[in-house]
Amino acid sequence: MAGTTTPLICHVNTEEQPLSPSLPNKHHPSLGSTVELCIGEFTWSQFLQSILVSCAWIFDAQQTFISVFTDAPPAWHCTDGSPECAAAATVCSLPRDAWAWDGPRRASIVSEWGLECASSVVAGLPASMFFAGCLVGGFVLASLADSSLGRKNMLFFMCLVMSLTSLLATLSSNVWIYSALKFLCGFARATIGTSSLVLATELVGKRRRGQISVIGFFCFTIGFLSLPVMAYINRSSSWRNLYLWSSIASMFYCILVKLFVSESPRWLLVRGRTEEAVATLTTITSITQSNLNLAINNMSHMEEAWNADIFSALKILLQKKWSSRRMSSIMAMGIGIGLVYYGMPLGLQNLSFNLYLSVIFNALSELPSALIVFFFIDKFNRRTALLVFTILSGVFSVMSVIEVKLWSDLQIVLELISFFSACSSFNVYMIYTTELFPTCVRNSALSMARLAVVLGGTFSPMLVTAGRENKFLSYGVFGLVICCSGVFGIFLPETKGRALSDTMEEEENKGKMASGLLLA
Repeated sequence: MAGTTTPLICHVNTEEQPLSPSLPNKHHPSLGSTVELCIGEFTWSQFLQSILVSCAWIFDAQQTFISVFTDAPPAWHCTDGSPECAAAATVCSLPRDAWAWDGPRRASIVSEWGLECASSVVAGLPASMFFAGCLVGGFVLASLADSSLGRKNMLFFMCLVMSLTSLLATLSSNVWIYSALKFLCGFARATIGTSSLVLATELVGKRRRGQISVIGFFCFTIGFLSLPVMAYINRSSSWRNLYLWSSIASMFYCILVKLFVSESPRWLLVRGRTEEAVATLTTITSITQSNLNLAINNMSHMEEAWNADIFSALKILLQKKWSSRRMSSIMAMGIGIGLVYYGMPLGLQNLSFNLYLSVIFNALSELPSALIVFFFIDKFNRRTALLVFTILSGVFSVMSVIEVKLWSDLQIVLELISFFSACSSFNVYMIYTTELFPTCVRNSALSMARLAVVLGGTFSPMLVTAGRENKFLSYGVFGLVICCSGVFGIFLPETKGRALSDTMEEEENKGKMASGLLLA
């Protein structure tokens, strides 16, 4: 690695005496181990920073699933009492004066813009454009947090853009303008979760990394749960109010991020911005100022020469054989997980169950999955956990389409178990990805991993639509795909208990050492 030498270890003096600059230099620790020790013990400042950063997931969840209510066809009823109307499955075969919406016309884009008989392409265009925006944004913006912007600025700017486009959606006059704004919203939303997760984990040491990662998943659940509550309160008003409420709250959050969130000290050190790194560490660490200054000043690490432009991180991920193999396996797993994770909530309209309750139950199922990961993330292997959860999700998803009377009655229960397992696999998948790649490319790798999850999600609306006629084409396909996705974990190294690496060279050396131990 060009321009990199070994740094001095950050020694913690319990009596708060300055470190001696003449310490023996027999062992040179890596930059990663130095940063781990410089971060020190877990403090309240680290905890509060991580909580604030993780709250971005609330607004991420709201914009991801808000279309479940704003774009859903409202309930309708017959007005003439004719048997033909009562037997009709849709309103498209009926005269307009033979039926009416149960609620106000402005409750959904379908009723306000007369999309009840539009083609599936037009009716599903806003949701499809949102996922398309996520795909484009995930690729275009993937490297910015690793190269020029950093974690904090990426989180701030993307949250702000997402908030503004959500606010502008309230002014949409037709489905085409609305779809264009949904694309921009998805474009900005693409890197919010990844920037939040990476920044939160880089503010703490490895001892608390797993638990801190799960805080974001709890926040995502809170955002998911808030939607049916907001939609139920708003059921007699315009769908635009949902966007208005969520966008205002998100804008207020952007102000808090700008004022109170610190940049990742790991990223600052990798980029050679040592003064800013020391200033950040001073506010979050338990180490004294004198020890910090001496440790950082003695580090001779320099910015990696290859990290010169916004696409450098993606280039190095593909050029290095070990990192490209990891990235390929991770993305293959992500496609299967994303298909189920996004597809099941969208497919709730196909179940014979109340939509509000179905969404609430699905959102609540994320809580136990986050709790399990929170308490046991340090107990189980990442690869084993992913394999178990993906197989469980697949088996119960396939079981939910069986048309036997007993299984039909338990359909919502089987769907919830499958979704719970998919949520658990998604949570482990995100944590696992942050541990597989070093600081210099971590945000890019996580963005690509989440891009794969979104790619799987883009296929889910089409499968949900096909599932209205044949349920196996939705939940059956979901189950088969996610079962296969977990198998790709066997090509990845285990990361349980490992410290985070900060450079490509450091992570590569760890891989070589692990291979040597296996061969021995």
